[in-house]
Amino acid sequence: MIVTSTSKVLSRLFVIVVAVIVIAVLYLAKIVFLPLAFAILFAFLLAPVVSLLERIRLPRVFAVLVVILGFCCILLLIGWVSITQLISIANDLPTYRANVAEKIAAMHIPKDSAFGRARGEVEHLNQQVGLANSTTAPDLHNDKKTLGATPDRPVQVQEVTRANGRLVQIGGIIEPLVTVFLTVVFTFFVLLEREDLRNRLIGLTGDGHLNLMTQAMNDASNRISRYFSLQLLVNVIYGSIVFTALYLIGLPHALLFGALAGLLRFIPYIGAPIAAILPIVLSLAVFHAWTNSLYIASTFLFLEVVTANFAEPRLYGKHTGLSSLAILIAAAFWTLIWGPVGLVLSVPLTVCLVVVGRHVSYLEFLTIMLGDQPPIPLSAAYYQRLLARDEREAEDILTTYLKDKPLDDLYDSVVIPALNLSEQDRHQKDLEETTVTFIHQTTRDLVEDLGQKENLDPAVEKVDNAPADTKSIQSTRVLCVPVRGPADELCALMLAQILERSEIPSRAIALTRTDELLAIAEAEKPEIIFMSGLPPFGVSRARRLYRTLRARHPNLKIMIGIWNYTDDESKAAQEISRGEEQHAATTLADAVAQVRSFLGEPESSDAVQTSPPSLVQAPDASAA
Repeated sequence: MIVTSTSKVLSRLFVIVVAVIVIAVLYLAKIVFLPLAFAILFAFLLAPVVSLLERIRLPRVFAVLVVILGFCCILLLIGWVSITQLISIANDLPTYRANVAEKIAAMHIPKDSAFGRARGEVEHLNQQVGLANSTTAPDLHNDKKTLGATPDRPVQVQEVTRANGRLVQIGGIIEPLVTVFLTVVFTFFVLLEREDLRNRLIGLTGDGHLNLMTQAMNDASNRISRYFSLQLLVNVIYGSIVFTALYLIGLPHALLFGALAGLLRFIPYIGAPIAAILPIVLSLAVFHAWTNSLYIASTFLFLEVVTANFAEPRLYGKHTGLSSLAILIAAAFWTLIWGPVGLVLSVPLTVCLVVVGRHVSYLEFLTIMLGDQPPIPLSAAYYQRLLARDEREAEDILTTYLKDKPLDDLYDSVVIPALNLSEQDRHQKDLEETTVTFIHQTTRDLVEDLGQKENLDPAVEKVDNAPADTKSIQSTRVLCVPVRGPADELCALMLAQILERSEIPSRAIALTRTDELLAIAEAEKPEIIFMSGLPPFGVSRARRLYRTLRARHPNLKIMIGIWNYTDDESKAAQEISRGEEQHAATTLADAVAQVRSFLGEPESSDAVQTSPPSLVQAPDASAA
């Protein structure tokens, strides 16, 4: 045990050290890794076009050259058209000089207003502080008048710095040019040798991981391709709406601003504000009134709110496997590592990390932290909320799940596994008795409420042990009997609810003594007694109960339910029944199918039951 714990700690420490080293290398060597990342990104976009040209018998080298040159020409054309249009807008600005002067005059704050007087006082106080700080002590040893500073006439001193050299200015241009050049070169070789690179990457993992690596690469490729396709679709729609709105408002160069809005949205978070600034500033110069400028600002604000908060999180998160929070964290991380350019690459790179975490076990934390899948199963989340005594959120988990799934699936997938977790902790003495009581009582209340919402009324009907009261008991075809504890009672109640929804009259009895159970069975005369037990299963108790029922009712059909059981259920059922041919049900759906098969009932979906299930209790009953 100690060795295993130490190995886990060392393994996690090793992963942390490797992660720190990788992040440091990515930051220090970004001049190489940034173009390589862009090259892989462009390879995803351009590889289908290269494959298309290869199908028409064009050699790969020429196909890659044609695609890269064509792509570069398209980018240069877009840049040239945008620059010429912006220059044209700048040349037109003197035409709107009168409007600009009018707007500036309108923004001038009168001096007699409250804000104007406050600003005047601040400026006056500023001047006084400046004079006080510039006054120097008189020179007592030199009374002669000298040129320069005097206490009454201080001379302001301005620091003059030497202009930056030409090499420093050129250095700011060289780095982007080197990045562009390396990106083009890397893209060429990635497209040219993509199969060889793929095989080398697979070879790094060894022959024993061919299937794993192939699945990971296909998964990453599909997710990134879907992301870019959806992003292109969203941005085209976004730019088209901007163009239409600006054209209807009457702003010049509406097509340019619509195209820029669509292109700049490829840069997360900062692209949209930059795209909105230019048309808003131009509208201030073009139009006399402020109304059109407010319309334009409102258009961009509305589009960004709808796109960023509703469209993108649902489309990108659903198809890329990233949560909305992960996209934001990824943008901040890659911007910190590679600057503003990292924003463009943030989502594709993070998708690759999530895919790697999904297929590599010791990197699974990446998928848990960044993926869109729930970090823990809903059953564990429900159980955790019960441990925290948060009944409201536990109910929200069940009702939310029930919106899309049927009641039996909710019980099989969430409630029963949660009870199984609580039973495991209870047997290990990790739970206090008050906590166990709270879990059982809260779950009982929720199950009964859910039954009522599904047109059920799980009212508790109390009867006496004596058969004299059998006239008040409705006809029962299936009697659901708990094996050992309160958790088994809850499972029996859930089974009765599901059977009633299938129009099979059923009842769930409370945990009671064996003789009281036999009395209830004599009064009910059911066709089936369904024993309900939850692991850790009390085999000895179940065996005694089965033997007693079989001795009293040799021809009665007895079924066994071992809910959420992961081992061989047939073997466990035969052990309980002492060799009888039995098949234990592990889910409520399986139990309903067995009951229907025995009773010869036709399959029915979402049938509305006519007689509600109830939990029949014997007074003063104590668990055996």
